[in-house]
Amino acid sequence: MNLYEQICNKDEKISVVGLGYVGMPIAVAFAKKADVIGYDISSEKIDLYTRGIDPTGEVGDDAIKKSTVEFTSDEKKLGNAKFHIVAVPTPINNDNTPNLYPVECATEIVGRNLVKGSIVVFESTVYPGVTEEVCIPILEKESGLTVGKDFKVGYSPERINPGDHVHRLETIVKVVSGIDEESLNIISDVYKLVVEAGVHRADSIKVAEAAKVIENSQRDINIAFMNELSIIFNKMNIDTNSVLRAANTKWNFLNFSPGLVGGHCIGVDPYYLTYKAEQLGYHSQIILSGRRINDNMGKYVVENLIKNVIKANLPVKDIQVAILGFTFKENCPDTRNTRVIDIVNELEEYGVHPIVVDPQADAEEAKKEYGIDIVDIEDVRDADVVVIAVAHEEFKTITHDGLSKLYKNGRNDAKILIDIKGILSRKEYEMAGYKYWRL
Repeated sequence: MNLYEQICNKDEKISVVGLGYVGMPIAVAFAKKADVIGYDISSEKIDLYTRGIDPTGEVGDDAIKKSTVEFTSDEKKLGNAKFHIVAVPTPINNDNTPNLYPVECATEIVGRNLVKGSIVVFESTVYPGVTEEVCIPILEKESGLTVGKDFKVGYSPERINPGDHVHRLETIVKVVSGIDEESLNIISDVYKLVVEAGVHRADSIKVAEAAKVIENSQRDINIAFMNELSIIFNKMNIDTNSVLRAANTKWNFLNFSPGLVGGHCIGVDPYYLTYKAEQLGYHSQIILSGRRINDNMGKYVVENLIKNVIKANLPVKDIQVAILGFTFKENCPDTRNTRVIDIVNELEEYGVHPIVVDPQADAEEAKKEYGIDIVDIEDVRDADVVVIAVAHEEFKTITHDGLSKLYKNGRNDAKILIDIKGILSRKEYEMAGYKYWRL
């Protein structure tokens, strides 16, 4: 029997290394078909999982409680598995260069506990070449084994979309790759156990790595185009949302919208690709241009906020600003690489100290990573400016009366509403006298 058959018979186990927004749903899904060891370096996170608590909100507490995953922070238990899936973050440094430290550390841990006949599959987003040029040498060094002879390696990029309960691991075609035909066949069969949409067998590991990194680069560029359009249309006093609604009536118009671009993928992955291009002597034109536009949108939002404050004859340093939403995207507790922090920091430059409301954000993470105290919306009463930064469902359904309670009492033309994603009715609030602005 090959490794796939041994996994199906539960003679061998699968391990998932890194139990975050990507790794944890993978572990839970595979546990329905096989014996799974879920490993994370964070004992605090493992404690939550063993108590049936899902801090990511990706599968829910009930699914965690019912799951048969063996959650552990003891790396030695990885020696009991032969099919390893590495799903750790790949962030960027302050200078926008790739930070491979998490994936290198995870690879060292797997390597120390690797046994003959194993397959290691990396899911972390990287530039083409990392799996073979960085990870394999680490695995060989730590294990004393030889790739191709004693163990095999593959790459299958994660495509899970945090907060999206439609496009899940099971419903998205899985790209798979391996160092040879044998490993590719086994990796493909193992993923077919849980991926109902099927798999796409990439021609090589580098092809699979490249496919992943361009998926988010493409989205980043398209959003940058929308953001640039919003800057242009704002100067023309044209509503960008109205323009896009009209343009979207054409069958082949791409449905993107302006906004803040953060998170652990779209705002990060393009830098992995441009970094590798720079190493090869090519300086990116389009990709980096898009990144510059998107990275500056927080500053652009605050500039327009201040302009509206001045138009309302309010003293800038004395204004009270409430920001609704702090996560990197809607309906998700993840604050990693949120660009809402750019708005906070830019306001601080003007001497304005905003309060932040987010019913879905991981408040502990926000405090630890950004020094931000998340407050309840009931605590907001005397705002001059309300910024709707994230399109959470809680904010989409807020009523006019509910929103008005957040402001100071007084004339409506001194109430400034910055609706970044345009989730409220512009006409309604302008007719009510608010100074309304959106991208």
